[in-house]
Amino acid sequence: MRSISVDCCIAGGGPAGVMLGVLLARAGLSVAVLEKHGDFFRDFRGDTIHPSTITLLGELGLRQEFLRQPHDTITTLDAVVNGNRLHPVDFGRLPAPDDFLVLMPQWDFLTFLAAHGRSYPGFNLHMQTEATGLIREGGRVVGVRATEPDGELEVRAPLTVAADGRASALRADTELVVDDLGVPVDVLWFSLPKPKEIPPSTLAYLDETSMVLTIDRGTNYQAGMVIRKGSFDVMKQNGLDGFRRAVAATAPFLAPVLGSITDWQQVKLLTVQIDRLQRWHEPGLLLIGDAAHAMSPAFGVGVNYAIQDAVAAANALVAPLRSGAVDESVLAGIQARRMPPVVRMQKLQKRAHELFAKPGGGAVLPNPAPAPLRWLIAAATPFVQRYAARVIGRGFRPEHLGPALREPQAEWRRSAD
Repeated sequence: MRSISVDCCIAGGGPAGVMLGVLLARAGLSVAVLEKHGDFFRDFRGDTIHPSTITLLGELGLRQEFLRQPHDTITTLDAVVNGNRLHPVDFGRLPAPDDFLVLMPQWDFLTFLAAHGRSYPGFNLHMQTEATGLIREGGRVVGVRATEPDGELEVRAPLTVAADGRASALRADTELVVDDLGVPVDVLWFSLPKPKEIPPSTLAYLDETSMVLTIDRGTNYQAGMVIRKGSFDVMKQNGLDGFRRAVAATAPFLAPVLGSITDWQQVKLLTVQIDRLQRWHEPGLLLIGDAAHAMSPAFGVGVNYAIQDAVAAANALVAPLRSGAVDESVLAGIQARRMPPVVRMQKLQKRAHELFAKPGGGAVLPNPAPAPLRWLIAAATPFVQRYAARVIGRGFRPEHLGPALREPQAEWRRSAD
C-alpha cells in the first residue's frame, strides 16, 4: 500500500472539495483532493454560479479569467404560471458588479478551479482515486484508505474532510445521524434543442398538472420535469409519447423539439433529497457540502452553498492546520456558522415544494388572471425581485475570504507525495 502525508485530506472533487483544496493550498498548506472519477464530466449536475460565488472569485483575483471561460449570463428569471408570465427574480437589483448569474457546465467550472489550484505547490488532485474508509487511531480520524489505478493508497493527515456528496462513503463509516426532511418529488432531467421561437429566459413553467424547468445553455435547454417521488417506472410504462405529451402540456413552446427524445436513456432521474447531519464532525473529521446537508434543486443553490461551506471551513482551518492539530471545537465552530443559513434555505426549499414544485402541479393563478390580481402582482413584483435576488443570488450568510486567505502564501509544508 502506498502511503502519503498531507496537512489535509479531502475526499470528493466536487465544488466543495476542490474549492477547499484551492483555498488551503493558497494558504501554503499541502492538500490531497481525492476524486473517484477520471474526469469531472457528469451530466445534469448543478451549473448555476450565483453572484455570491462570483464575488468570491473576485476576491481570489479570478473574476475576469473566470468570465473569459465559455458561459451564459442571466440577469432576470421569469416563471410562467398557468399561462401568466411573472418576473420574480432580477439579479440586476444586487449591488454591481456581481449583479448577474452565470450558467457554466459544472465540469468546466471544476476544471477551471483545479487548474488554478495546480499553480500552488501544495495542491494535489488525485483523479481515479476513491476514498473507501477512515483510518482511526487513539479515538480520532487520522486519514483515509483509498483505491487508485495502481492499487491501494493510504492518506494520512491531521484533518480529513468528507466532501464526497450525498452518498458519502466516509459518512457511512461514521455513526453520525442524518435527519431526512422528506421531499415528495423527483425530477426528470433531459436535454432539448431550442425551438425556432424562443421565449424570454424562463426558469419554470407551472400548471395544474406539472412543473417544467428550462435552463438555458446557449444552444440547448437543460430541461427538467417534476414528478411524484417513485413514479418514474409508472411513467415509463406509459411510453415516451405520454412523457412528451406531459411536457408539452405544461410548456407548449417545447412541443416542436420534444421529438428529439427517442429513448428513455436520454431521460435521467434525479432523486430529490433534503437532509442534514445533526453533527458535521468528529475528532479529525469534518463533513461539508452535500455530505453534510443535501439540498433540493429548488433555486439552484446547491453548488453555491457547498462553496460557502468550503470558504467558511478554510477561514477557520488555516491557523490550526499550520500548528499541526485541529481541535474539535474548531470543527464545531464551522458547523455553528454554516448550519443556520443551511437550515433557513432548506426550510425555504421545502416550502417551495409544498406550494409550487409539488406532485400534481403547482399553478396558483387562474388563467387568465383577472385585472385586479394582475395589478396586485405588478405592484408586488419589485419587492419580490429584491428579496429573491438577495436570497437566491447571495444566500443567507455569504462568506468572504478571511485575512489568511486574501494573499497567496509561501508553501507551508510540502506534501510527501
